Amino acid sequence: MEPNPLSVILVKSDSKGDRLLFRYPYAAETKSECGQQTRRKNPYSLTVTEDLLQSPPPQTSNIYKGRLTGFSDEVLSTLFAVTKDLCEQKFELKVNDVRFVGHPTLLTSSFNEENPSIILMNIVFALRATASHSIVKCYYDLSKRLGVALRREEIRCGYVSKETKILVTAHDEVAARPEPEVQDDVPSPFDLVLERSPLARDLRSLYDSLISTGLVHVRINGWIEVSFCLPQKVHQFHKKGFIIEPETIQKCLQSLRPYHGLLLLVDSAELLDDLPLDASPALVRLIKMYSPLKSLQTLAADTDLTLSQVFQLTGHLLYWAKATVIYPLCENNVYVIAPDAPTSIYSPLVEKFSEHFPGVHLLQIMSDFSLPASIGQKINPLQYSQQHSQLVQMVVWMLQHRLLLQLHTYVYFMPTANGPSGPQERPRSSHGLQPGSTRDGSYQSTPDEQLSVGTANRAASDTSLSSGTSDGAASPRARGRTAAAPQSSSLVSTDNEASLAEDGRRPGAVPEELLAGFSEEERAAVLRIPAATVPEDLRLLVRLDRQGYLRGCHHVEEIMYAENLRRSQLLQLLDKFRDVLITCQTEDPAVAMFYSHSYP
Repeated sequence: MEPNPLSVILVKSDSKGDRLLFRYPYAAETKSECGQQTRRKNPYSLTVTEDLLQSPPPQTSNIYKGRLTGFSDEVLSTLFAVTKDLCEQKFELKVNDVRFVGHPTLLTSSFNEENPSIILMNIVFALRATASHSIVKCYYDLSKRLGVALRREEIRCGYVSKETKILVTAHDEVAARPEPEVQDDVPSPFDLVLERSPLARDLRSLYDSLISTGLVHVRINGWIEVSFCLPQKVHQFHKKGFIIEPETIQKCLQSLRPYHGLLLLVDSAELLDDLPLDASPALVRLIKMYSPLKSLQTLAADTDLTLSQVFQLTGHLLYWAKATVIYPLCENNVYVIAPDAPTSIYSPLVEKFSEHFPGVHLLQIMSDFSLPASIGQKINPLQYSQQHSQLVQMVVWMLQHRLLLQLHTYVYFMPTANGPSGPQERPRSSHGLQPGSTRDGSYQSTPDEQLSVGTANRAASDTSLSSGTSDGAASPRARGRTAAAPQSSSLVSTDNEASLAEDGRRPGAVPEELLAGFSEEERAAVLRIPAATVPEDLRLLVRLDRQGYLRGCHHVEEIMYAENLRRSQLLQLLDKFRDVLITCQTEDPAVAMFYSHSYP
């Protein structure tokens, strides 16, 4: 599937008739030039009629060396100068192996004329017929944006009328010239058009940008800026041929959570310089406060923006391939080499890495993550200050180039050989809501995720990493909420506990109500574990199970965020109940979709 266009064509239609004003590229080789061709026909051969009836004629191709061929200017102008009934809506036409996409636009010209005239302008993109629906939709959107810009400029200063006159005059001048003696020396009117028409030069620049980068920044008449991104092209920066559809990006944004982080793929200073003058102040503020150590929730607090605004700006940067989604860097993050990472010593990334980190070889650093390892495991405690900053920068660089991926821990509750009971045998979470969500679908308020990730002396240093998944005490807001409602997470009320004490049960006995939703076999498996005699630990296990977090669909970081737990608290629970809890490590689906090895 090729996202590059074959050609861009400008057609007009008015009271004087329809005409093709510009097409680019226009100097394409014809197939007959190379194909005279592999063999000459035998002048004495006879055509067998039976063969013609049995074998269908070969399909005609209008693509040669990635360019549009086989269509004259008159044919194209006739095809694209549609009637008024087809204007202001999607135009799509398939001819052989070419698909034409455009948005015909009606313009009203009233400059220097007593009677206003109506001009139809149609900017059409020629694509391969095999182009996906999303690619066709993107080019239609670009054609529509250009049409809107031309209409506004025509209303403001009659720009389209002036350009149309320049283009038609150039075509007439070339047509009036005497024919040269040598047929190959026939001049093209489009050469003269490019010299005189700013609109034609803008269309040429637009086509070249689509071919080279997939990013378009064109200012029509030096006034209205048209910006466009072809995501199927821009996201191929790390692996050519790997196409990311807009639907994939939308799926990632739907999976975005406040505990995720942002990783810019370009330098922040360079990104700020590339922003237009009328860029959103919120976007500028977000880029200035950006850090790969911060979660989206922390960024929202630092930039004084709402979380929904940060999500929208993140989606904007993600669509334009200026950023990607990660989990904020901390010493507990586990990374491994991406399955599709280039490991050749001749990879261009090796030299690029050496320019950023002199004296360090990329493959040597990649070998350190051939097996899953955390950042903390790769730092020598005796040389913490020297290694810490550089290792973090190298990990960030490898994440930007899709060389590393992060592994998260997922938990499965397996009390028996057949696994847990079916969902119908388990109590549902309160109000039937998804874990960690409220009735309106939004996530519950959580404490500040900016916690220390190292020891006390590391947390005091400026180079320490921070994240919501690190060990250490909870934030003041979290401690206040826990202290204010100590019984909120308990599945047994105070009255029940008092009644149990009146029944004469010894302290530390397991209340039967906690395991009421378990089968006999599951209850026996859980009670065999020594930690089951501690009511606090058992309550936490049952709570996580009833909320659905122990089904392998939520990783440890998400459980910590949604349930307001510390990493140490959750890891202790996994260790105490390791006989009935199974853990595995895999990537986060919200991030893995940007790697070519990801699974549907």
